[in-house]
Amino acid sequence: MNLHEFQAKQILKKYGVEVPEGFVVSNADEAFKVANILQEKTGTFKWAVKAQIHAGGRGKGGGVKIANTVEEVRIYARSIIGMQLVTPQTSAAGKKVNRVLIEQNIFYKGESEPQEFYMSILLNRNLGRNVLMYSPKGGMSIEEVAEETPELIFVEEIDPKVGLQQFQSRRIAFNLGLAGEAYKNMIKFSQALYKAYAGSGCSLIEINPVMKTSDNKVMAADAKVTIDNSALYRHPEIEAMRDITEEDPSEVEAGEHNLNYVKLTGNVGCMVNGAGLAMATMDIIKLSGGDPANFLDVGGSANAHRVEQAFRIILKDPNVKAILVNIFGGIVRCDRVANGIVDAYKNIGEIKIPIVVRLQGTNAIEAKQIIDNSGLKVFSAVTLREAADLVKQVLN
Repeated sequence: MNLHEFQAKQILKKYGVEVPEGFVVSNADEAFKVANILQEKTGTFKWAVKAQIHAGGRGKGGGVKIANTVEEVRIYARSIIGMQLVTPQTSAAGKKVNRVLIEQNIFYKGESEPQEFYMSILLNRNLGRNVLMYSPKGGMSIEEVAEETPELIFVEEIDPKVGLQQFQSRRIAFNLGLAGEAYKNMIKFSQALYKAYAGSGCSLIEINPVMKTSDNKVMAADAKVTIDNSALYRHPEIEAMRDITEEDPSEVEAGEHNLNYVKLTGNVGCMVNGAGLAMATMDIIKLSGGDPANFLDVGGSANAHRVEQAFRIILKDPNVKAILVNIFGGIVRCDRVANGIVDAYKNIGEIKIPIVVRLQGTNAIEAKQIIDNSGLKVFSAVTLREAADLVKQVLN
């Protein structure tokens, strides 16, 4: 589950990570009010106005502005709220901005020059360890840094049984070229950031940039946090932060019917039971010359209702030119699934695209007979090769 920046910073602050003072608002007048509050509270004379959507690269798309007066805060908030923000991480249509975060300026002048760093924490499944990646070259062009100067990307491997060690935090601060008070504050920052990652069930924390202010504070100027869905049952307060308006409507609908669905960009819809079989089915489609339009796992106990809902969700995608149903009947009987497919076909009405059905396992022979005798525009297969050949045939 993805979080908005303001939500991510609420979690980070709980674990002792320094973040700028700020308020999230949904209209320009509220933005004006909180800008005045921030000025009184922090003494700031500039404000960041930041669009809140589930996508990075907001600054490149015009979703982040620096205001020099409280009136400018109102003007920028009015221009950003309601816009369709297009960034390198959104579709061409962009995402509608419903809220903005108004923050104190932390790029102020002082004892030394502000510095921007990059820091992220995620799981390396090959190592079975968490890794903390960081770089002295933070900011909007971190991808270019990684490509052109990989020597400026540092990695700390972290044993999850013991966590981030103090010597590792000291090495992070040293590799970032810090000294004195900033060195000490970076040690505290990295320790708190890892505690937030482990304590909140995160699969990713990315801070770009981590700011070393001119008075040597270390703060998370931005925050991208993704929570592992499997950990949400331990964190109901985080699950309550879910914003379904930022998610694909089809994926939200699928979740309501206990279907595991991820929309892709291809032309062949998939309906499968079991994640492993779903991945294999996507490979079959690629080998047949098609391209998967989705990942859809109906689960081991697929019934007629779930099959029908799965069809309805797949058919909402205008890019789908064919559907491949690949079911292994272990827990579920294939003949029940076949009857569910026929009933769903009839309930939905005329389906203009071809459907290829492969049912194997318990009562697979009876299931094939039900499909073949249905009189519907459904092609049945027994082997994976037959399914692949049929998909190729119906696409051509």
